[in-house]
Amino acid sequence: MKNNRFHRLQLLVGTAALERLRSSFVAVFGIGGVGGYAVEALVRAGVGKLILVDPDNICATNINRQIHALDETVGQAKVAVMAQRCRAINPQVEVVTQHKAYRVDTSDELLAFPCDYVFDCIDNIPDKLYLLQNCHGRNLPIISSMGAANKLDPGKIEVDDISRTKKCRLARKIRKELRKQGIEQGIKVVYSTEEFRPLTGSDAGERNPVLGSSSYLPPLFGMTMAGVVIQELIGDIN
Repeated sequence: MKNNRFHRLQLLVGTAALERLRSSFVAVFGIGGVGGYAVEALVRAGVGKLILVDPDNICATNINRQIHALDETVGQAKVAVMAQRCRAINPQVEVVTQHKAYRVDTSDELLAFPCDYVFDCIDNIPDKLYLLQNCHGRNLPIISSMGAANKLDPGKIEVDDISRTKKCRLARKIRKELRKQGIEQGIKVVYSTEEFRPLTGSDAGERNPVLGSSSYLPPLFGMTMAGVVIQELIGDIN
């Protein structure tokens, strides 16, 4: 038993909980700094089946915060590299990759899988909103990452319903747009209450500047999301 890669988790949660995780199917939309670490935690917890959705390839600027980003992986599809990593962690895991963006025209295809939980780690706001609306409408459990960029304080990370978020600019915008669709609550989010940091880079004065990212805040968002979902998946097992 001690040669079982999940032995230490079994000691913590029990055999029945491990089996629940093994039989669970989780979809992760956005395999970047947040989503990549969420996938890492899910696979290392023994989640048995995953669908990874992301249209991007790894670039050099990803290296400071994305778990699959290395010199040797630059230029490769994020979903492909992450899938390979998943199988190296647990050869029995089933991984479906979709090297495409979640949008209006791909929504039905990408939500056709019978998932137990959906992770929203999408950066593009219109696509993010459409995913949240669709999952809410389908009563499909979803957890969403709010703004992890431009943050430094790990002690400010919180988990709550979207309706109770505070001090997060992205969460405020998402709340406003969801209300227009008649959605007031019922979406769990990970966010930060850290005050917005003034931009200091060369593009700080641009209309849509690139925000800075630390090596640890996006990963902590992803790990927190995974922790919340893992507990929910096994929550009714003694």
